[in-house]
Amino acid sequence: MKSDVEELMPRLLPVEFGAASEDLDPNGPPRNPREYLRQVQLEASLCPEVVVAHIDPKKLKKKQTINASVAGCHAAPEGFSPSLSWQQHQVGNFSDVRQSITKNRNHWSNHTLDDNVLMPKLTDEEGWKRFCLGETVYLGSCNTDGEPEAALDYRKVGFPPFLTIVSRLNQSTVLMVMEVLIGWFEEHEFAPQLGRWLYALLACLEKPLLPEAHSSIRQLARRCAQLRSTLVRPRCELR
Repeated sequence: MKSDVEELMPRLLPVEFGAASEDLDPNGPPRNPREYLRQVQLEASLCPEVVVAHIDPKKLKKKQTINASVAGCHAAPEGFSPSLSWQQHQVGNFSDVRQSITKNRNHWSNHTLDDNVLMPKLTDEEGWKRFCLGETVYLGSCNTDGEPEAALDYRKVGFPPFLTIVSRLNQSTVLMVMEVLIGWFEEHEFAPQLGRWLYALLACLEKPLLPEAHSSIRQLARRCAQLRSTLVRPRCELR
């Protein structure tokens, strides 16, 4: 019966050893080509299939040439550090959202958008800010007449990240919009529209993550940590 190795990788030079292989001395030099091939075969059979290298981290630390700086990433103030169970719960919910988007992306991308949904071009950074945040947040304007608006105007309050919208975004567009919004967040305060869009865009990222995605996520984490460090008291305990 052939071994699994022979089935996956058939021998290029099959050699029949026969009864003569019983007289082979594995510790002595080969006397002919057949004995040499037999010794090679025996040595290969003694090698483990998986080899684990035991590396001492202390030796690598001395030769480290690049050190990642964590400067600017503020620690959580007292009362703002979430518990492990809260973190696990949020990660579980986020994972469910990601899987749902991946599973139903083709379905939602085939839905027709409403006539008032005019998605900006890929290179229109200012257009994406207006589209996601709305003119009220983007321009810092507000309704000064004191009267409620008759109908919801998405141009003013921003278009929510509906599945029919985010399902149409390819990975390059997702990364670009995320970088634009994070750049805006670096210079402005947090807004609910921003949070909804960042959560949706992060859920749309596909694995493995590109280096640009890693950089944007780190930038977002630093900004969130900086904003959290300015808070005085938590509204509720994160448990």
